[in-house]
Amino acid sequence: MSSVHTASAAESAELAVVTRADVVESRHIGSAVLVSPEGEVITSLGAPQKPVFPRSTLKPLQAVAALRAGALISPEAVALACGSHVGSRQHQELAAQVLAKEGLDESYLKCPTALPARPQDLKVHFEAGKDKTALAFNCSGKHAAFLAACRTSGWRLATYAEAEHPLQKTVMEVLEEYCGEKPAAVGVDGCGAPAPAISLTGLARGIGKVAAALDYRNPRGREAEVHAFTVAQAMLDYPWAVQGRGEANTVVMEELGVLAKYGAEGVLVVAAPDGTAVAVKTLDGSHRANSLVGLSLLAAHGTIDVEALGPVLKKITPAITGGVTDAVVGSLRLSDSVTAVL
Repeated sequence: MSSVHTASAAESAELAVVTRADVVESRHIGSAVLVSPEGEVITSLGAPQKPVFPRSTLKPLQAVAALRAGALISPEAVALACGSHVGSRQHQELAAQVLAKEGLDESYLKCPTALPARPQDLKVHFEAGKDKTALAFNCSGKHAAFLAACRTSGWRLATYAEAEHPLQKTVMEVLEEYCGEKPAAVGVDGCGAPAPAISLTGLARGIGKVAAALDYRNPRGREAEVHAFTVAQAMLDYPWAVQGRGEANTVVMEELGVLAKYGAEGVLVVAAPDGTAVAVKTLDGSHRANSLVGLSLLAAHGTIDVEALGPVLKKITPAITGGVTDAVVGSLRLSDSVTAVL
């Protein structure tokens, strides 16, 4: 049995509740942590010191590693490398452009094949006579950037997703440098690349360090690696590439000016340009409450405009409805344990 222990239900906190007719119908439990620009813990709920698999929330750090390894890609492609995109035609074309510049095509991608995630994109895809393709997989931008880095460095292409490959060793170096800890375990992600497990606190520190590169007013920003600035600026300049127009992460970046990245199995990280960051993990893998919890913690600390937050949450938080008229019959709201620390 593994000696790595993730947070149990008993160690976790209630983060949000869903009500119907003013009766609590569901409860989301997990952990959340807010860290300062210096990486110090400001607010802690549950057990953020326990390891989690951050999954795709690590993509900004993986993009830093790809750039450090020599990937010569456009700012749009950097944003796509950070993204878990919906597989629209625009996303697919951008990933294909990165590959074509290196004399490669989608057959070199080691991620699975997929169809576009949204009905409107799926319709366009089928009308073009296309089937499943690795370009439509949500991690294709990251994998294309990995290949671009390998081309520059002269590393073997066929094994770029394996843990012992020089590129993946560079990823681990960046992870440890930015998050301040070694992975507690390394598994395999859904895209086939290594999936390190780190604490939620380490995750917040790492992405906060990337975001801090945007702020030259403080020493942390001035001392930041240029690749961190490139990643953070690309995410804010091309938020559509990170997820998709109208999708939660994209809306948050467009309207609030903070970095936002979700990961599979209920993980979210959000970081302000000054380096203040929040990371949330919902224990059962659900994403429904994460944006509400994470953005509320940032707003309470003064790093998000409270007046701007309300309209954004209305756009990205699923309504609790009933009947053919979609009348609102309930709510998703913060738990008492969260409101107590706001």
